[in-house]
Amino acid sequence: MSTSLSLFSPIQVGAYTLPNRVIMAPLTRNRAGAGNVPTDLMVTYYVQRASAGLLITEATQVSPWGQGYPATPGIHSPEQVTGWRNVTDAVHAAGGRIFLQLWHVGRISHPSLQPNGELPVAPSAIAPAGEAATYEGGQPFVTPRALELHEIPDIIAQYRHGAENAIAAGFDGVEVHGANGYLLDQFLRDGANHRTDEYGGSVENRARLVLEVTKAVVDVWGADRVGIRFSPSSTFNSMTDSNPEATFSYVLEQLNPLGLAYVHLLEPSESDLRHGGVSVPTTYFRPMVQGNLMVNWDYDQEKGNAAIAAGNAELVSYGKLFIANPDLPERFQLNATLNEPNPATFYGGGAEGYTDYPSLKELQAV
Repeated sequence: MSTSLSLFSPIQVGAYTLPNRVIMAPLTRNRAGAGNVPTDLMVTYYVQRASAGLLITEATQVSPWGQGYPATPGIHSPEQVTGWRNVTDAVHAAGGRIFLQLWHVGRISHPSLQPNGELPVAPSAIAPAGEAATYEGGQPFVTPRALELHEIPDIIAQYRHGAENAIAAGFDGVEVHGANGYLLDQFLRDGANHRTDEYGGSVENRARLVLEVTKAVVDVWGADRVGIRFSPSSTFNSMTDSNPEATFSYVLEQLNPLGLAYVHLLEPSESDLRHGGVSVPTTYFRPMVQGNLMVNWDYDQEKGNAAIAAGNAELVSYGKLFIANPDLPERFQLNATLNEPNPATFYGGGAEGYTDYPSLKELQAV
């Protein structure tokens, strides 16, 4: 049934009243400094986009073992907390709200990125296809080490510590990264999880870690300041599942009693379908999400408004469009021309393709 709601209808999301539903998606940009510390350039980047209803940061590793790419920020050291505090203070001064995305990459790493050159960890010793991004360039993924049962409480503790540090860093909330083939997704989907203990086999067992991590984060923050992200159809990072409808329906229904601020789901992409993914649109999972549903992937203004008006989502997150248009909500409201994103500058580098996309005001001043 159609409603009069749109991207510019205010909405209550957990503890916060958002002025619009144009959300900045988490976007890895590989521009953290030494020690994986957020930089002044990152402060500028997030402040430029503070008019979003909510900013969700780039994926941020909860421990040194959670890193899988060069120059990605962490939230496990005092220096990282201070760096992020500079970001959150500036975003708040600009009137924005910002959640930190909590991340552990699991097997999507390389010994050169791990403490003491250790093997990356995963639910099972199954190597993904392709190459890891390292400081020395692309290198073949290694076979990860399967986590021992007694080590899993420490993984949960890493997320809890990251959540506690996010409070110290001044964030408004956190998003648990359960998508894109990283550690929690690896446990959840049976293509990557071949365990035979209580964290493998049945969907109830495979979902155990993501549910335990989310509950630990909720214990720190309260449910009204916690979101979670999933990608049910994604084949990114060699991910598969024999029954994504059943797997993700189960975990979403188990999360409902927590009362999270939102659930963030990615639509199937053309790449997923080319690589054998099962197309399960977010509308399939809409009935399983009792609270706010945020959707992502290839939405423009028209598609975003349509999803909200139809009740298929409460929030829409934008990635590439927010990269290229720091004032995306204003451009949508004015139906203004959008800057085109430059994929060559998405990852790594400096200000080019990061903080130098002009706003409408800057263009008008020329």
